[in-house]
Amino acid sequence: MLKAALALALAALPRSALAQADQEQRTLRYMPFGDSITDYGCWRPWLAEKLKADGHTLDFVGGRRAEAECDGLDYDRDHEGHPGFQAVDIVKDNQLAGWLADNPADIITMHLGTVDIVRSSTKADVILQAYDALVDAMREHNPAMRIIVSQIIPFPANDGLVQALNAAIPAWAESRNTTESPLWLVDQYTGFSGTADLYDGLHPSESGDVKISEAFYPAMLQAIESFEAEK
Repeated sequence: MLKAALALALAALPRSALAQADQEQRTLRYMPFGDSITDYGCWRPWLAEKLKADGHTLDFVGGRRAEAECDGLDYDRDHEGHPGFQAVDIVKDNQLAGWLADNPADIITMHLGTVDIVRSSTKADVILQAYDALVDAMREHNPAMRIIVSQIIPFPANDGLVQALNAAIPAWAESRNTTESPLWLVDQYTGFSGTADLYDGLHPSESGDVKISEAFYPAMLQAIESFEAEK
């Protein structure tokens, strides 16, 4: 009887109310996307803990599983960080579309371009063309995707190219922002030490992971709250 009554009550709701109820019950799906800087370390679980403290629990999604042990946390290990991958190659092989098809997302963070510079000395304009294609793939998958793009962390061996890319990203990010699919820019470079916050001259140390999680946090909070504002 209870099930029948519940079914009748739901059937009586207008479709918009049903959609709203579904949105209220659904856990937002978040894909951390990038190269080894996304794969390694503990910034993802530490970001999750900061969000949980504000009452927000996300479903981390992706085809890869993190291996790092982080302060004994039993954390969601799913992500889409691929060590050694270049932005231009991900675009050339149309890989992001497949990853999103396998693991749909509502929110995505992108820290990408480090390997393009390390391996190929790729210039900023070429990397930004790849960014364009990646954002297009995100929005084709989900027209309401919340997108968070970061200026990349420093690494001393190629700092000139890193600074050139980071200087070009803000204007690009502004040009790609939309009302339906907001895009936030996060500065992961300023205040990040190319020595103390890297353990090998390229990948973040524990202090670097802390800084990455703290830099992503405000934009992640805004992205989550933007969904809540639509209810």
